[in-house]
Amino acid sequence: MKVQVIFHSVYGHVWKLAEAVAEGARGVSGAEVEVMQVREMLNEDILAKMGATEAKRAFAHVPFAEPQRMAEADAVILGVGTRFGLITASMQAFIDATGGLWQTGALVGKVGSAFSSTASQHGGQETTLVRLHTFFLHQGMVVAGCPYAAPELLTMTEMTGGTPYGATTVTGPRGERMPSANELAIARFQGWGGAGSAGRLAAT
Repeated sequence: MKVQVIFHSVYGHVWKLAEAVAEGARGVSGAEVEVMQVREMLNEDILAKMGATEAKRAFAHVPFAEPQRMAEADAVILGVGTRFGLITASMQAFIDATGGLWQTGALVGKVGSAFSSTASQHGGQETTLVRLHTFFLHQGMVVAGCPYAAPELLTMTEMTGGTPYGATTVTGPRGERMPSANELAIARFQGWGGAGSAGRLAAT
């Protein structure tokens, strides 16, 4: 059973969540997990002006995802930062390249799940995740969120991301806050749940 964790990250927050999601997925017996990133549409000059050059280097070793390879997976878990409640242009371009998969029904019946990040607590995390859910539904996929069986979703003693739509993190307005232990635990639970769901569907 194959799981693909595919992310787009600028400052590393979504990458950290992706690694936690993958860790959780690897906890499912028989799961083969790949972590891949979406190609960046912003050029080096713009990334430098954004102060993202060093952050990008930290995960430059992660291979790039190819849209057509999603057909090989039993579960596809997408991660992306929000842009005004929507997904980034880089992730949108990746999704836009999956028309052939839609045309052939290559993703029908597979598990789709999503995770995200925002600068603030109410920065559009859920709308970003639902945007990705819409993509999964158009592809005929089975949407998996992060149910309240993850007790960390109910943490009230600290500021934290995490929704039933998928794992999230709050980065702060300058990206100064990396995912907390609570947020990473939610991401691991989502990876474990998504992989488990894919395994059960594949066995039917």
